[in-house]
Amino acid sequence: MEGGITIHLAPSALAYIGDFAVTNTLITAITVSILLVAFAFFAGRSLRLKPSGFQVVLESLIALPYEFVRDTLGNDRLAERLFPLVMSIFMFVLAVNWFGLLPFVATFGPAEGAHGLVPLFYPGATDLNLTLALTVIAFLAIEIAGIVTLGMFRYAGKFINFTSPLAFAIGLIELFSELARLLSFSFRLFGNIFAGKVLILVVMFFIPLIVPIPFLAFEIFVGFIQAAIFALLTLFFVKIAIESHGEHSEEETRHPETDGASLPRRTIINTVS
Repeated sequence: MEGGITIHLAPSALAYIGDFAVTNTLITAITVSILLVAFAFFAGRSLRLKPSGFQVVLESLIALPYEFVRDTLGNDRLAERLFPLVMSIFMFVLAVNWFGLLPFVATFGPAEGAHGLVPLFYPGATDLNLTLALTVIAFLAIEIAGIVTLGMFRYAGKFINFTSPLAFAIGLIELFSELARLLSFSFRLFGNIFAGKVLILVVMFFIPLIVPIPFLAFEIFVGFIQAAIFALLTLFFVKIAIESHGEHSEEETRHPETDGASLPRRTIINTVS
């Protein structure tokens, strides 16, 4: 239809540096990163011994998630090392999702492309390359945490175990589940944000005035939930990675399933995941 909606899975290239395409989603990711670094820099410079109201709120937003990470991992040293990564993932994904809902995003651009005007900014999570990059970072953090905590050979023993055919089969299943996280992490975030963007575009095209507002509010909520899920899954998978099979068995012995007052930690993690 003339003047209708055009939706593309691939991001639009604004320029090329050799064979490298500078896409509008890359510009969005870089812009969001600069804004987050600038916010952290200026917020850090304003810290005082006698905190202001803003500092109290900021410290609470950091202290509460840190306590949750520490209690989940049960390892203060690992929590200190992992918390910056988990919080950075959450803040970046949240900022990218919310930045993509701003009015000027995907509405204007500097150049004409094959499909018309190419917007300068476009929602970053609608680019599968970005979600895959975040997934690789989370995946490496999970594997490194498991290796550092358990040791190379003990951690590898979770996936390669020749003590019995059943143990070998379970190890292969766990190995495939580790690799499957690369796909589940990236496609979960990409699918939800892309679907939300398409929904808003369709609603704004047919009913452009007041009706899209509830959908925008819903997408703000979805953006927060997706950022929280991505960060929480990274944390919970790290928790699983640093526990050996023996620790799981001992924990289940100490906290039987029939005890309603204290469920095993692995049960809680699997339920949330």
